[in-house]
Amino acid sequence: MRKGSGMYGSIAPLMYHSVSPDPDDPYRVTVRPERLDRQLWWLRKLGRRGVSVAELIEARRQGGGQRLVGLTFDDGYADFVDYALPALQRHRFTATVFVLAGRLGGDNAWNARGPRKTLMTPDQLRQVAAAGIEIGSHGLHHVSLPSVTDEELAAEVHQSRRILQDITTQTVGGFCYPYGHLDSRAVSGVQAAHYDYACAIWPSAYTGQYAIRRTYIGDADSPPLLRAKDVWSSVKGRIRGAAHTNS
Repeated sequence: MRKGSGMYGSIAPLMYHSVSPDPDDPYRVTVRPERLDRQLWWLRKLGRRGVSVAELIEARRQGGGQRLVGLTFDDGYADFVDYALPALQRHRFTATVFVLAGRLGGDNAWNARGPRKTLMTPDQLRQVAAAGIEIGSHGLHHVSLPSVTDEELAAEVHQSRRILQDITTQTVGGFCYPYGHLDSRAVSGVQAAHYDYACAIWPSAYTGQYAIRRTYIGDADSPPLLRAKDVWSSVKGRIRGAAHTNS
């Protein structure tokens, strides 16, 4: 967890949340559809191809994937179906969506200041999975895993996976820590649930396969800024990976 990040330290997928034309966004988790389309266009112009985290990891394991960039969408907002999925398909990209299995068909009640954003229903989740998008677990209810009991932690990582697999009839191999909060107990719980990998947000004491850091992307990220983030993220990842490999 702390050392041996190796390949995983250089992956650094891009992290999105909601894609919507609604400008009311106190938490800065929303990207307008036209902005997303421009960002994806820019990545394609640079010779990059957006893929799921699972595909990116497998390509890197085989010694390739240098032109691939992982795309992730947290929380499983219903607007993914209306805006993000069509944009991804236009550019022939795929992605990973981390879904809250216990809130399907509900809303983002954990964001106290609003606005209320609806989450995908089971039918929408099946539609997204059938379109070739990787489905990962974001837990059940969007809670900070270090703050819950052992029983609650087990439910968040085990039960959420079972629900998503039952709905999609596909294997769910990826997990994403809500709020990016993780500690040794949370990481161990995800490992014990036999996920293939887990995504965090910012660099921390935990690195590697079960704490893959990501790069936040917001509506203010113009194509040049997106390129700068992508390049700098890759450089930092190579530096961190080399440091861990040589330690």
